[in-house]
Amino acid sequence: MTSNQTPVILLTGASSGLGLAIARELINTPVRVILTARSESLDRFSRVGIQESPRVHLRPLDVTNPAERESLIQYVTDRWGPLTGLINNAGVAYRTVVEHWDEKAWQHTMDVDVWSVLALSRLVLPGMRQVSTGRILNISSVGGMMAMPTMSLYSAAKFALEGATEALWYEVRPWNIRVSLIEPGFICSDSFRNTRFTQRSFSAAMNESDPYHRHYLTMAHFIERMMRGTIATPERVARGVVRTLFRRNPPLRVYATPDAHLFAMLRRLLPRMVYHWALYRALPDVATWGKPPKIPSA
Repeated sequence: MTSNQTPVILLTGASSGLGLAIARELINTPVRVILTARSESLDRFSRVGIQESPRVHLRPLDVTNPAERESLIQYVTDRWGPLTGLINNAGVAYRTVVEHWDEKAWQHTMDVDVWSVLALSRLVLPGMRQVSTGRILNISSVGGMMAMPTMSLYSAAKFALEGATEALWYEVRPWNIRVSLIEPGFICSDSFRNTRFTQRSFSAAMNESDPYHRHYLTMAHFIERMMRGTIATPERVARGVVRTLFRRNPPLRVYATPDAHLFAMLRRLLPRMVYHWALYRALPDVATWGKPPKIPSA
């Protein structure tokens, strides 16, 4: 960043997972930082040794609440001036096939993963334009460049986020504001345990006779295996996020894990028909999908 003042960075979803790893990286840099989490999660900071200081503020934020978003940006501006960096990390994921979506899950996902990101970006952009510098980093996913069965709602949100962010990349460059999408793939963590279900997707996952049961069962095992086996850690991805924040000309898309680089390369090199055929054949136990359960013989 080219501002002569100490950068002021806002990070959402900072109390756990990748957000917490990014928070720890930011604290070790010479910036002023606002770490946010929902009110009921704020005590996590003290449990991991993060305390408020003259340059680290901990603030409650429900990213879906317009009044809380506006109040927070005003709070920061009144004390430290315009924000020069925004890292939109807060997110939610549902495990559901398209047939099992419901309106509540759709609205919740879009509110958290898309609308809140764009709403916060809109709130900080006037200040960034005023000082002619800024960085907005939106934490996306490999799920924003390729869809995965049983994670269709998550991919729908990330595809939307990627399109809006790409448009924003063009729109704000005249003011030296740089926008990036961070696209991690599988990260070694237990975050798969936080994935939510709709009522119908949970029922299908539990019921062996449901037509989609094998989809949920095999994909759940596959995702857990991939997340436990990858070399990409939250700390490693967080270092890449902070490096991107301070790059003079950060790229629009940052492939944050080895598998993200691999999938991006496959998309570029393979004809689309071959690409989708290969990915379908690589799905775990896909030959059993939609088949009735085997009943042991007496």
